Amino acid sequence: GYSSAASDVYKRQTVSSSSIAAILVAFAAYLLFMIVIGAICMRRTNSSEDYFLGGRGLNAWVAALSAQASDMSGWLLMGLPGSIYALGTGQAWIAIGLFLGTVCNWLLISKRLRRYTIVAGNSMTLPEFLENRFHDKKKVLLSISSVVIIIFFLVYTASALASGGKLFHTIFGIDYHIALIIGAAVILTYTFMGGFLAVCTTDFVQGMLMLVGLLTVPIIAFALVSGKFAANIDHTQVAGGYDAYMNLFMNGGRPYKFVEILSQLAWGLGYCGMPHILIRFMAVKDEKELKKSSVIAISWCFLSLVAACFIGIVGRAYLVDNVLTGGQTESVFITMIERVFTKNIGIPFVGGLFLCGILAAIMSTADSQLLVCASSVSKDIYKSFIRKDADDKRIMKVTRITVIVVALIAIVIAWDPESSIMGLVSDAWAGLGSAFGPAIVLALFWKRANMPGTVVGIITGGLTVLIWDYIPLMGGKTLAVTTGIYSLLIGFILSLFVNVIVSLATKAPSAEIVAEFEKVDAYSE
Repeated sequence: GYSSAASDVYKRQTVSSSSIAAILVAFAAYLLFMIVIGAICMRRTNSSEDYFLGGRGLNAWVAALSAQASDMSGWLLMGLPGSIYALGTGQAWIAIGLFLGTVCNWLLISKRLRRYTIVAGNSMTLPEFLENRFHDKKKVLLSISSVVIIIFFLVYTASALASGGKLFHTIFGIDYHIALIIGAAVILTYTFMGGFLAVCTTDFVQGMLMLVGLLTVPIIAFALVSGKFAANIDHTQVAGGYDAYMNLFMNGGRPYKFVEILSQLAWGLGYCGMPHILIRFMAVKDEKELKKSSVIAISWCFLSLVAACFIGIVGRAYLVDNVLTGGQTESVFITMIERVFTKNIGIPFVGGLFLCGILAAIMSTADSQLLVCASSVSKDIYKSFIRKDADDKRIMKVTRITVIVVALIAIVIAWDPESSIMGLVSDAWAGLGSAFGPAIVLALFWKRANMPGTVVGIITGGLTVLIWDYIPLMGGKTLAVTTGIYSLLIGFILSLFVNVIVSLATKAPSAEIVAEFEKVDAYSE
């Protein structure tokens, strides 16, 4: 695991105290910069719309990089490279699925969602949009959506905090639990102060830093390996040898099953149900900026995913004398950065800045998840059910208290140092994608969609993932383990099917709801 004696000995041999000091200075400068951004944004946050949507004033670059940085998280720089490092290029099917999902999300969902949230009562959160879209006076959709968001975002936030704990532990040798608390404290500080604008502005900086690190480090490492690339990979005794390792249709030395490839591609289905990504579409200044954002976001996504896969492959050849095993594989990028900039090049401060890129990936997701969770509690539950006459000042106070509470619960979930980043992200992504993906697609594009169908669809999607991933129904094993099928694929299909069937079997939407649907087509700014 991360605290193994072998790993600690290796670190003491390769990273001197002066190098650690230089890396620490880079981290301190970066974290201070993030907190300053939070303080500046706090002065520009005067209302709940400012806090939750930045006043719908995001420009193309901030919207695009914020959406992608908050999406990819520490998974992009730790989970995906670690998976490819351990099992080979076949793990890239997840990246292919995510890229296809990103393209569809920006080209098909973003424009119509932004239009519809404005037409549907200027909705500021995803649950509020669903409530307004179906004229849900009893707030059934609002309450169910909020509960689903809170459940799965707690797991999602925990994955980001676990990434931060492992990062600080691996670099500085700090106890995992202390490292977990330090990372959470910084994220809390600027999210607490500046809300959505602070989150998006810091995400922009973090997105740029992530991309530079992703592109630079593997290229340098590849050049250092020189002509020994294939021989080094063989030398690490990968299952099936170099040819199997580099084969897209092999998984850990054995041929891929069709259902495994389909399950990995299914990750792309999750995009249309991710509240922390969809809210960026709602916050863009206008449709002209949204069009530019889509080009920037899709380009960033392609480059980042390719580079992350490249890191896993190059890391296998570059770290030939220090093969990472078990939980250590998710630290392949961290180990590469340390070795390249302390041992090979000798400028640890620059290495520290690139390590900040990993921290950036973690922070950019955790802050977004905290904000979405907080908005569900304060705006969708507190104002709707507990204190209907609450003003902006009180809502923002409740939001900031919720941010702290959610972070504390996420810390408890992430407390186990052996928890898998990939596993936590996988579960949360499946839950949100299955519950909200079909609901959002049908709400935006199907005139006949109604409230009963949407309610049953959301519940079906969320419950399917919980049952599939967590309840041992087959001889003490879960359905996920027994079948090898990703819960998102099953949950999305069932949720979509149930939503359509129930919508057709129940009362058609009112003329007023249909008129709003048609108004979205004619809407112009």
